[in-house]
Amino acid sequence: MRILFLGDLVGRAGREAAAAALPALRARLRIDLAIVNAENASHGFGLAPEMARALFEAGADVLTLGNHAWDRREIIPYLAETPRLIRPLNFPPGTPGAGLIVVALPDGRRCVVVNAMGRLFMEPLDCPFRTTAEALARHKLGHSVAAIVIDFHAEATSEKMAFAHSFDGQVSLVVGTHTHCPSADHQILPGGTAFQSDAGMCGDYDSVIGMAKEGAAARFWRKLPGERLAPAEGPATVCGLFVETDDASGLARRVEPVRQGGRLSQTLPEV
Repeated sequence: MRILFLGDLVGRAGREAAAAALPALRARLRIDLAIVNAENASHGFGLAPEMARALFEAGADVLTLGNHAWDRREIIPYLAETPRLIRPLNFPPGTPGAGLIVVALPDGRRCVVVNAMGRLFMEPLDCPFRTTAEALARHKLGHSVAAIVIDFHAEATSEKMAFAHSFDGQVSLVVGTHTHCPSADHQILPGGTAFQSDAGMCGDYDSVIGMAKEGAAARFWRKLPGERLAPAEGPATVCGLFVETDDASGLARRVEPVRQGGRLSQTLPEV
């Protein structure tokens, strides 16, 4: 199975670049499952329903969220009625939506996509390790499902690495989101799980993690409340990860970064 994961979409530049790139990436890489983190798609803060629909139309199979899940209030009823849009599963019980989806591919294979959120330097949610373990207990990689992908939305690389090692051999991919800078540690862990600390963002890298650099830098100089941060609107780099799994075990056979357009060095896997 071939899986494409695109990191946080930031603002108009990020979501339009991702939507434009998705059809060609799916065709070129012969993608079976495409997952996109869209929690910053609306002006850098949250996701609007019409934006989610446009991303699904462009070829995203599943959209994930994170700490900005509720920034656009109108997403709440849409989330509750749209299984392919998931939010972190370790929000408290009773929170609208779900943190896991089982996707049925056209060829009959079933894949699990999980969204979890870290707690170090983040909101004090339920334990992502325990809630993920409980969710995975109902799905067996290589038996009941062909692939399991986890978007771990977290600040600290230590927490992301600990999380990935905790589920090594149980899932196909653990990929970090939230910090918006693509890390260079893509690898297959000893148990067969693909991992990268952060997929990077889809957005303008002539910025401060996707936001216009002047206002963002001023906050560090003055430490005073200022205008609401606004996304940078220059040419965007589409950043993400390509993973190929073994058909029998569901574990990773190959993992490579994806970077296309914008300012960063370009790389696309050869298929």
